[in-house]
Amino acid sequence: MCGVLEDTLAQVLRLPSVRLTVAGRTDAGVHATGQVAHVDLPSVPEAYRLNRALPGDVRILGVSEVSPDFDARFSALRRHYTYRVSDAVVSPLQRNHIVAWPRQLDLSLINAAAQTLLGTHDFVAFCKRREGATTIRELQRLTWHRSGDVLVAEVSADAFCHSMVRSLVGALLAVGEGKRPVEWPAKLLTAEARSSEVTVAPAHGLILTKVDYPADTDLAARAAETRNVRTLA
Repeated sequence: MCGVLEDTLAQVLRLPSVRLTVAGRTDAGVHATGQVAHVDLPSVPEAYRLNRALPGDVRILGVSEVSPDFDARFSALRRHYTYRVSDAVVSPLQRNHIVAWPRQLDLSLINAAAQTLLGTHDFVAFCKRREGATTIRELQRLTWHRSGDVLVAEVSADAFCHSMVRSLVGALLAVGEGKRPVEWPAKLLTAEARSSEVTVAPAHGLILTKVDYPADTDLAARAAETRNVRTLA
């Protein structure tokens, strides 16, 4: 999506190139309804002009001028995701947004395991490590509920590392179908490397829904704080 937006902006605004900064780079196949990006431009373009040039599966919902201190990535307070999986028959109309699971899932077991993962931890067991980047994150919310035949996970954190949400979901689904005990996901938080025992859940069930930001007066301070490499006390 990022490359498509950059190319379209350059084409419509007749610029040699455009470089976007996004709130979160999602894995291939992941959807987004609340992605945020910033870009330095000589003027504020109208969303409808850009949407006319974009493919049908990408849309800009709004464009506005922001404070010079705003950084879509580093100023963010937290990101919110949802994940949808069904242990019943998935409608063909929903198959691109809901993961079909072949075994019955126990929601109470999933939520019990999910609560043990909350807080600030090194999530390296659930992440693809990147050179020079930390895998310490504050997981602020991880709850599941049923909506008809669909299990919906709501996940929020100050930031996520690569494949973290899908790995957390994969571990919890293993608990929900009885393959792993409730205590197992939390035990992985002591790992020093990515765990080969964790199956990464399919990408198409995941949606980035919202990104939170502080008031304009706190943007610069938040960006500076985020750029600091975190460590565990």
